[in-house]
Amino acid sequence: MPRGILGPQKEPTRPMPVVIGITGRNCAGKDTVAAALAARGFEHHSLSDVLRVELTRRGAEITRSALIALGNELRAAEGPGVLAIRVKAMMQTDRVALVSVRSPAEVQELRRLDGFVLFAVDAPVEVRFARERTRGRESLPATLAEFIELEARENTSDPKAQQLDATVALADYTIDNNGSLSELDRTVGALLSEIEAGAPAPGRTA
Repeated sequence: MPRGILGPQKEPTRPMPVVIGITGRNCAGKDTVAAALAARGFEHHSLSDVLRVELTRRGAEITRSALIALGNELRAAEGPGVLAIRVKAMMQTDRVALVSVRSPAEVQELRRLDGFVLFAVDAPVEVRFARERTRGRESLPATLAEFIELEARENTSDPKAQQLDATVALADYTIDNNGSLSELDRTVGALLSEIEAGAPAPGRTA
């Protein structure tokens, strides 16, 4: 080949589409898992942010109970998959972490996306309550009993409301987040490597 003339060039390898939905109970570590994915180049959205935007538009106070009530209102008015539909419209890439998936209908809607998998993040209720007390978000329950009672409102069988147990049961991977941040980060990295290698989702706990 004459000097200076290049042969056919290979196209750079493009990362496969990976859209990771993240479900789990309050303070289980969903946002921390999403942050670990964001550090690996993932776009990051929360279905709860859809609700925060709407509450702000209405001039309403953003509290956990208000988020739950508005989510139920929108599901009743626009269908149980409405938050997933709205968050899909916000996506700019095909490598995305989506936090706060809370109903089977949302999972069904998101599974229409290429490369979608669902993570469920879990931790003991006492650990989650302790984490809740350190957060600076919306109004906090004062006691463990109040924390548990509020969670019960998020675990209904009504398709127009949150259905956390039913959603967690659909997870492709379950992450036990009862250790350190570095342990969680390593777990997320290992699961992402499995997904990118094309390993079938085992529905297992990591």
